[in-house]
Amino acid sequence: MPPPPVARRPPYKDFLQPALQRRFASTAGVVLAFSYVESVTLSRWDSLIWSWFPIGLPGLRALAIFACVLPLIVLRIAHSHMGVRTANSPFDILRRMIWQFQPVETILTYALSFWLFSQLYLLSIPEGANLEWITYYSGDRPRLNERALFYTVNLVLIGVSQGFVHLVYDYDRLELKAVEPKGEGGGQATAPREPDPWEGWKTQIFRMLFRAGTTALAVSMANYAVAYSLLRTSAWGWAMTIFRLFYYNLPKTNIPPSQAPWSIWMLGRSIWAGFMFNILWEISAVTFTYQLQKGPLKNNLPLTTESKDPNGSLINGLKSKKPRIQAFAMLELAYIARDFEDRRKSIFEDIDRKDGPVWSQLFVICLNTIISIEQRIDDYGKPPAPRPAAQAADARPSQPPPRAAQPPKDEDVWLPAVPARGFRDSVGKAVGQIAKGKTPAETLGPVAKRGAIEIGNRVMTSEQKEVLTPEGFNSAFRSLALQVIRLPVVGLFFQQTFRRRLNAAVLGMPHSEVSVYINAAFALSQLAVSSLAEDKYGNVQRDVPNLIRTFTTVIKKLEMFRDKLPSHWTGLEGDRSCHETDRLLDNLKVGLGRLIEAFGAYSADLRLSRADMRLAREAAMRRQTQEENGEAVDGEGEQRQPEMRQAN
Repeated sequence: MPPPPVARRPPYKDFLQPALQRRFASTAGVVLAFSYVESVTLSRWDSLIWSWFPIGLPGLRALAIFACVLPLIVLRIAHSHMGVRTANSPFDILRRMIWQFQPVETILTYALSFWLFSQLYLLSIPEGANLEWITYYSGDRPRLNERALFYTVNLVLIGVSQGFVHLVYDYDRLELKAVEPKGEGGGQATAPREPDPWEGWKTQIFRMLFRAGTTALAVSMANYAVAYSLLRTSAWGWAMTIFRLFYYNLPKTNIPPSQAPWSIWMLGRSIWAGFMFNILWEISAVTFTYQLQKGPLKNNLPLTTESKDPNGSLINGLKSKKPRIQAFAMLELAYIARDFEDRRKSIFEDIDRKDGPVWSQLFVICLNTIISIEQRIDDYGKPPAPRPAAQAADARPSQPPPRAAQPPKDEDVWLPAVPARGFRDSVGKAVGQIAKGKTPAETLGPVAKRGAIEIGNRVMTSEQKEVLTPEGFNSAFRSLALQVIRLPVVGLFFQQTFRRRLNAAVLGMPHSEVSVYINAAFALSQLAVSSLAEDKYGNVQRDVPNLIRTFTTVIKKLEMFRDKLPSHWTGLEGDRSCHETDRLLDNLKVGLGRLIEAFGAYSADLRLSRADMRLAREAAMRRQTQEENGEAVDGEGEQRQPEMRQAN
């Protein structure tokens, strides 16, 4: 009799992808509504009804404006990543991105999107504005209108500048919230409370208006004053080449007119056109970010509630290699641990599985996530591990075959008994060796070096010799580098601040999402505390000692690493604050404190020694408590030495 078929475990992405698609549809609806508003502003208002009626030209124009924004939304979907970029300095980020196609794709997409809007804007302007691409000045002979070319170049430059802003401020990042424990007296909530998306809507609107207006004004002024003069000849040649395909009787020459279309009226219109599309993109970016950062909930219930195997789908998401899926699954687990009692009980009671009980699998996954912090701290400063192929090659070094006879000697049989001395004799000896078949590099290298030393001893002073030493060269280089780093804008590009270096070492590179570690720690501590009343099989208590010891070890190592990590010599401000690491430490301490409070009375039954509990209580001590007791925080009172001394 064949074995019964194994029930299929629905993957977590089968529930996450539809949720993200619904949020994308919501974003598209908001952008389409604002596209319609801009479409109405571009109407000619020659009719009281058809100038705004959606079923007509305003609706078609709104769809066209939405099509101009759509490539930018698709770009964000394709390049979105979890967490912020981590590196020691902005220069390291640039060096890492310069070999990728993503920056080029981003800038080209922005340029294409703004170019499409520029053509739509030119088509919507009344004929009296004289912004058609082809005009007829005398007779039926067509001529290219440079006014339209000016608007197109201006909008494309605004798009390129927005592409650079997109890369600098990392618009592709997604940061999920970290679940926090309820306050005392909060009771048991039936569903998590999401923050109001429009709490600071006034500030957000003014911020979007300011960014859109500032970018449009700055780029348009720069284009009007300098940029268009530099790009005019090439832009005119490209436009003539394209339009000759449709108008054969255009002039054969690509020389632009002698008079450029400079006017304040054109500058004002170009600023307004750039502002219109900038504000539309800002609205779409803010809406898209809010929609994608919402929690993994549907109808105030976890996404996996509709699964045939909710716990199996959740474990599938936690084991995913994709950071986005893993981050959403970890956030859902934290919500379940805090707000959904039925799902918590199902986790404790689901013990008949092929890979082990559900609690055991969740415990291993979340604990490995926290232990990865400890592993990065232990591996900091160590060379990367060699590849397996290289290790095998080193283990089996190749031995040369034995020689049948000794190799011929390289001694000069004509060498006189008394060795030659002096630089001239060395040159003569070198010439003789070259004549015998040796290369000039092998022969003249040592001779030239000795000659340079002799000349330097005769010509240079002791101060000049000291500058040419490695120590002197390093000192001069540091002095020059510090002068560059102190510059207002360029210096920030090379500074390795303490916050950047600590985040890169603790949270990993190239991206880090601190909420994953916070949610993992919260889920473990909350499930362990809830198991006292809900785990009727008693499976959780076996893992509590390991959980307490792991939290204690990670907290101690993280605090020690943070306090002893030296400041880099390029970090001129000397600021040793790091919000992300402090936030992670505080949440780990809160979780450990709740474990101690819940299981401290059972420490003997759990085989936790007094030393274990003492170390755990010391690790769970909060920063505020240390400051109130007058203890040194962050290694205050100890003199920290930077990696390299600052040159005077």
